[in-house]
Amino acid sequence: MSAISGQSYEFSVILPRAAAEALAEALEELTAAVGLLDLEPEWKVEAWFETPPDKARLDEMIRAANGGQAAEFSMTLLDQQDWVAKSLAGLKPVRIGPFAVHGSHESAGFAANLHRIVIDAGLAFGTGHHGTTAACLMALDRHLKQARPENVLDLGTGSGLLAIAAAKILRREIIASDIDPMAVEVAAANAGLNGVAPLLRPFTASGFHHPEFAARGPFDLILANILAGPLTRLAPDIRRHLCPGGTVILSGLLNEQAARVLAAYRIQNIVPTARIDREGWTTLTLRKAAS
Repeated sequence: MSAISGQSYEFSVILPRAAAEALAEALEELTAAVGLLDLEPEWKVEAWFETPPDKARLDEMIRAANGGQAAEFSMTLLDQQDWVAKSLAGLKPVRIGPFAVHGSHESAGFAANLHRIVIDAGLAFGTGHHGTTAACLMALDRHLKQARPENVLDLGTGSGLLAIAAAKILRREIIASDIDPMAVEVAAANAGLNGVAPLLRPFTASGFHHPEFAARGPFDLILANILAGPLTRLAPDIRRHLCPGGTVILSGLLNEQAARVLAAYRIQNIVPTARIDREGWTTLTLRKAAS
């Protein structure tokens, strides 16, 4: 199904924090479009599916994450018009460093010196309004003020926001991958909206399981805004695909998950150089040893 037509299914459930984190990570096996929302003290898990998910399996996953206890969840069918209206309703432009991120429904009132990024998220995560995406943009801006990477990978590109930002600054081709084919379509469409379609090379891949990585790597900058579990598991692969002296920016982890993720990368001789904590989430900038 195209990412820009047809129907989608929205799942949501409210759980204690630890259970919500475990469920979100488990749901990534079913869909790449997963979100966590802090409702204080409980957390809301949301996920979006292209085809109807198995409700019995979702119930089992909730029980497994929640210590055997069931929890009531909702499943809503959204047609594309409903989804676009929901994703854009009340979505205000956001300024992050030199970037102004906004939907296509906004067209005026931006300073001429800003890099405007038009994002219509659809089923793909990443509008700049979530703490993880905003902090990633901040970390990217800081890095690009100090370096001009020649070979950039956006791993788990979602809406394509980070890849588009890098393309606008660097004016060179950016490799962008996602496990979800819908996200790849959304990223390609957003690249077109931003006039950088020739600079974006989006494709579908799970982790680093695609010949394009070997053909195009190693990379001197890798962006990965996913979740703590996948970031931890991918540490050895990221080391293999990162140039000596290269930088990786990691996001999508809660503040208290940062130590576990950092430990996984220190083992790979990839060490932190900067950290941003924003809205309960952590973004890490790390550097691989030069030799």
